[in-house]
Amino acid sequence: MLSEDDDRLERDARSSLRSIDSRLRTLADRRHELIAEMRRLSAEQKALYDQRQAPAAEVERLYHEHGEMGKRLAAIRLEREKARAAVEGAVVALRELKLSFAPGERERPEQIRREIARLELRQQTHALPLDEENALIAQLRQRHKDLKVAEERSATVAEHERLRKEAEARVAAARGEVERITKEGLELRAQRDAKMAEVRAKLVDAGGKVAALRAKGKERAAVMAQVDAVSREMDGLERDGRRLLGELRARRDEARKTVRAYAPGRRPPSAALDSAAEANLQELLKRGKVSLGG
Repeated sequence: MLSEDDDRLERDARSSLRSIDSRLRTLADRRHELIAEMRRLSAEQKALYDQRQAPAAEVERLYHEHGEMGKRLAAIRLEREKARAAVEGAVVALRELKLSFAPGERERPEQIRREIARLELRQQTHALPLDEENALIAQLRQRHKDLKVAEERSATVAEHERLRKEAEARVAAARGEVERITKEGLELRAQRDAKMAEVRAKLVDAGGKVAALRAKGKERAAVMAQVDAVSREMDGLERDGRRLLGELRARRDEARKTVRAYAPGRRPPSAALDSAAEANLQELLKRGKVSLGG
């Protein structure tokens, strides 16, 4: 039999155990909800991580292409410098070629013949003073001599003309090459700038994914902290339950000893109730631990 104080302690302990049982059930449900939330956040984190990988790989590819374009631009600059030097060389060669021609070689027979015809027409259609007539006749004689020389040098003049045209063609070709290389460089520079803009856009996208990933990690950490807090509270309640159960067992053992001492062979009426309460508490403590995989 229990004393009045022990009976009161027994009732208080049983009431406390029921409260612990109710609180443990509530906390277990809450922890399951938090674990489900944490798993959802983990899945979202994984999805964000996978999404981040694609832009990162794309950035690497674009940056590599940008670098290759930079190398090509450097090569184009060298080509342009060589082409400009070729233009200068061709221009100098043309000037030197022109200077190598005698001034008289530049006159063609056709030009001299046209001038002679003009002078003869003037002589025939104008009444000139004697001194002007003599000067005109002398000029005609000189131009006829020049025509003879020009006709003799026509082959040389033709060769010089060919060389001049070839030199001018080389100058034009060299300038065209400079223009082509310059145009190619401008187009490639525009493409490289566009590539860098694309790289920046991808980096912004990847940065957004990283920021979202960090935010999701903080959110998950906050939920994990709540899980830990609930688990700590459950651990404390379980310790309290075991302590109360130990006290109950100690009082029952003391009561049994008293009953056996005064009434051997009799089982106290409350023994069945004590056994049921102990079984319930043992079941409660078994359910106390809820793993993250539960």
